[in-house]
Amino acid sequence: MLSSFWSESNYLTVLELQGSEVTEVPTSIGSLFNLRYIGLQRTMVRSLPDSIENLSNLHTLDIKQTRIRKLPRGIVKIKKLRHLLADRYADEKQMEFRYFIGVQAPKELSNLEELQTLETMESSFDLAEQLKKLMQLRSVWIDNISAAHCANLFSTLSTMPLLSTLLLSARDENEALCFEALKPSSTYLHRLIIRGQWAMGTLNCPIFLSHAKYLKYLSLSWCHLGEDPLGMLAPHMLNLTYLRLNNMSSAKTLVLSADSFPNLKTLVLKDMPDVSELKIIDGALPCIEGLYIVSMSKLDKVPQGIESLRSLKKLWLLYLHKDFRTQWDTEGMDPKMLHVPEVRV
Repeated sequence: MLSSFWSESNYLTVLELQGSEVTEVPTSIGSLFNLRYIGLQRTMVRSLPDSIENLSNLHTLDIKQTRIRKLPRGIVKIKKLRHLLADRYADEKQMEFRYFIGVQAPKELSNLEELQTLETMESSFDLAEQLKKLMQLRSVWIDNISAAHCANLFSTLSTMPLLSTLLLSARDENEALCFEALKPSSTYLHRLIIRGQWAMGTLNCPIFLSHAKYLKYLSLSWCHLGEDPLGMLAPHMLNLTYLRLNNMSSAKTLVLSADSFPNLKTLVLKDMPDVSELKIIDGALPCIEGLYIVSMSKLDKVPQGIESLRSLKKLWLLYLHKDFRTQWDTEGMDPKMLHVPEVRV
C-alpha cells in the first residue's frame, strides 16, 4: 500500500507513521526526493532501506521505539540531516536498567555536520572522535557508556558550544562513570539526565559545581548515593525547576531544609527502597507545583510539613507502605490538603 501511495506522491515533504502497524519501509522511499521529515516512532520497523541515502532534503528522521538496531551506512550522505532520533525499547515496563537501547553510530557520522539532535547512540571508543566535528549539536543522548569511555567522550561533549540537553547512560547498573572530564563550555546546557553509578567525588566535579547554576532539569537514576540525595544536591542546585530521583539507595530519612530548591516546580521521588521518612522544613520548595512520591515501600509516615506547600497543584503518594493510607487518615490529612487541586493517595 505504501509503495503504491508513494508512486503518486513524489512531492511529499512529511511522512508521519507514528504508532501505525507498518513493519517495513519500501525501497521506493528513496524516490521521495522532497521529504524533509520521516516519523516511524513506535512502529514495528526493523530496518531502513539503503535507498534512504537518496533523500538529500531530509531534515528529521525519527525512529525512536522501533526495532531498528543499525542505521544504513549511506545515512551519512544526507548532509542536511539535523535531527536523528533512534532507539528501541528492550523493556516496555521500564523496569530494567537498560529499558531503552541506542543504535550503533554509523561510520563517518562526522559527515553530518548540520546535526542538532542525536538521540540515542551507543557509546564506543571512536564515538568521541566522530563527535568532534558535530559542533551544531544541541541535544545528545548516549547509551552503553563504560568507565573507559568517560575521559575522551566527556571531553568532546564539553567543547560543544550550543549543547542544551545531555543524557548519559552507563553500560549497566554497576558501571561507575567518572564525570571529571565533563566541563561544559555551553552555558545553554540546562537539561541533564544521568543513568548509572557515580565514581567517588562526583559532586565535586565541574558539572555539579561551576556549571550547576545553569541546570534547570536534573534526572538521576541508579546512582545509589547512599546518603540523603536531597541534602547533597540542594546546596548546588539553586535554579532547578525539575528534579527526578529514581531507583537509588539512600539514607532512611530525607530532609528538605528551609532553603532547599527555591525554584523547583516538579519533584519526583520513585523506587527509593530505603526511605521511611521525608521531612519538609518550613520554607522549602516555595514554588513547588507537582510532588510525586511513588513506589517507596518503606514510607509509612505522612511527610512532615507537606501541608505547608501552599503552591502545590498535584500530589501523588502512590504504592507506598501498606499502612500509609491508614496513617494519612489518622492524621486527618484530607482537610489539610484542600488547597491542592489534585491529590492521589
